[in-house]
Amino acid sequence: MLESGGEMHNRDGENTLKKKSGMERMSGILHAAQAQDSRGVVLGRESVSRAAVWILLVFIGLLLPSCRERSVPKEYGYFRIELPPHSYRLMEDKKYPYSFLVAEAAEVEAVEHESERYWIDIRYPAHNAVVHCSYKPVRHNLNALTDDAMEFVFSHAVKASAIPEQAYSHPEERVYGLVFNLEGNAATPMQFFLTDSVHHFFRGALYFNNIPNQDSLAPVANFIREDMTVLIESFKWKP
Repeated sequence: MLESGGEMHNRDGENTLKKKSGMERMSGILHAAQAQDSRGVVLGRESVSRAAVWILLVFIGLLLPSCRERSVPKEYGYFRIELPPHSYRLMEDKKYPYSFLVAEAAEVEAVEHESERYWIDIRYPAHNAVVHCSYKPVRHNLNALTDDAMEFVFSHAVKASAIPEQAYSHPEERVYGLVFNLEGNAATPMQFFLTDSVHHFFRGALYFNNIPNQDSLAPVANFIREDMTVLIESFKWKP
């Protein structure tokens, strides 16, 4: 009996140990669960707090652009160009077979050329512009000279939006010719040629020493066009 009782005692002891062990493990599990629950509550609060912060930041981010002034793209503009009043002087150097009125704002420079004579440049230093002028004697080649002048003009047709031409005639001075106004972003806004059809042929072309831009150059180009018109209307051949 003792042995059996001992066995029972041992069994009871084992059971007791097992029960204690089970209770301890349950207690540990419960403590762990409580700790996890409490941690979960803390984590839940932290997650709620973080979510609230993110929502607030998103709301502020959406609100800020509406508070700023809306930017409106500005139109392109150009510096105002101060142009002097038109005034002229007579260009009648004895060595040239022609004379005309030239702008006071311009400088006349002789162009040295090996095979050509009487070529000049009319420069506008303040506007970075020049009117290249060439002269050729007519020797039964008026058609060829006219064709060359026309070719120079229409070589700019790719950039020009239009090339209206105007005939000029001053029978009293035996001056006849054509004037071309090249519209758009052509490298030359105006060209012309004058002749008496027998002895003389004179050609002029306006150029700017920068990239052609119709909008920015328009005031200066129109200003020099007026000077070139005065040049043409005052042009005379010398006897």
